[in-house]
Amino acid sequence: MSKPLKVAFATEDLQQVDAHFGWARNIAIYDITADSSALATVVRFEGDLKEDGTEDKLGAKLEAIQDCAIVYVAAIGGSAAARVVNMKIHPVKVPNPEPITAIIGKLQAVLKGTPPPWLRKALMKDQERNFDDALEEEKSHV
Repeated sequence: MSKPLKVAFATEDLQQVDAHFGWARNIAIYDITADSSALATVVRFEGDLKEDGTEDKLGAKLEAIQDCAIVYVAAIGGSAAARVVNMKIHPVKVPNPEPITAIIGKLQAVLKGTPPPWLRKALMKDQERNFDDALEEEKSHV
């Protein structure tokens, strides 16, 4: 894998996935490959983040993760999840607080093997799929 996978983590303490997507004070974004990981950026959010039903707070979060393939969250509302999926970002719920480093380790282990279909799809996020080219290529082999 040449390009690192961009992965976002909803976190309160920058150490573990422990935040609801809409209420998260921080989104930590890492660049991850099968062999390395690096914190790319931390986006901090202010104000009353627990205001349910306020879609406005989601705009900044969605913008922060737009280049990511995966977002790990403690929880995510239905509307936010739909918007994340529409951006071709795979949301992953972490039911109990879990260290970001542990999640990265598990993800790297999967990247070294055969990633499941949802992860292969996430890895293809930025690659344009041109079916016409694929058909032309196939025809030339006939």
